[in-house]
Amino acid sequence: MPANAQIELWPAEKVAAQATVNQAANGVCYAFWGETRVSEPDLERLVGAVPATLSAALANRAYYFVPLAIADTGEPMVAPSYTVDLGDRAICHRNATFGSMEAVFLSTRLVEDRFGLAFEFFINVAHNFVEAAGVPESFSSLAWSQAEAQARGETSQDAWETRRRAQDNRNGNGQKIIDERARGAYYESAFSDSLAIYMLSLAVDFDYHDLREREYPLLAAPALAERLRHVASLFPANPGYEFQVLYRRKG
Repeated sequence: MPANAQIELWPAEKVAAQATVNQAANGVCYAFWGETRVSEPDLERLVGAVPATLSAALANRAYYFVPLAIADTGEPMVAPSYTVDLGDRAICHRNATFGSMEAVFLSTRLVEDRFGLAFEFFINVAHNFVEAAGVPESFSSLAWSQAEAQARGETSQDAWETRRRAQDNRNGNGQKIIDERARGAYYESAFSDSLAIYMLSLAVDFDYHDLREREYPLLAAPALAERLRHVASLFPANPGYEFQVLYRRKG
């Protein structure tokens, strides 16, 4: 295809009608369409990492892996292949609703490696689960106990900011009080992050510091390990996947 050829964008609804939706053994529905540059076995392995115990909350969702989901259109649009110009207009994911089905279109060509695509997929799955099922009370208790103990850092900018707002609130007399709305948002962010990182660990070998961002300090490794072990107890790994936390020894 000539470099200057114009690529026609497709309405997301048209893509959904054309793409074949598969249901993985864990119950998660997914499809791939266009020049994704991701092999079918890699996608199967990625989707299969979602614990089957999550699937009931995802029953009315399907995940579409496409080259690019375009950000600057009113109607959700998808590009069948990649160009630099379209890449500048794309977004990591875009949601759409078709009847009773909630669709998530994930851009495979905006990330450089399997790690980036996997994390984008799993953070969407985690947020979708929280929207449908909420946060387990036992996880909220654990996360808050760590926050009260002043565990260093957090798992994302949202978790860091909502935790700070929840704890640093004061009344008219200058006394510290808990901002319950912020605390609820903190629970959702912290759990979504932990669930996504847990699933990522099932699918990809990675260094925890690969998740580091500049805007906030990353949660201390022992505190995160405690959260992940708790998530693993709630949502055991599927057959063929293994969860483990390895600490790198110094020296």
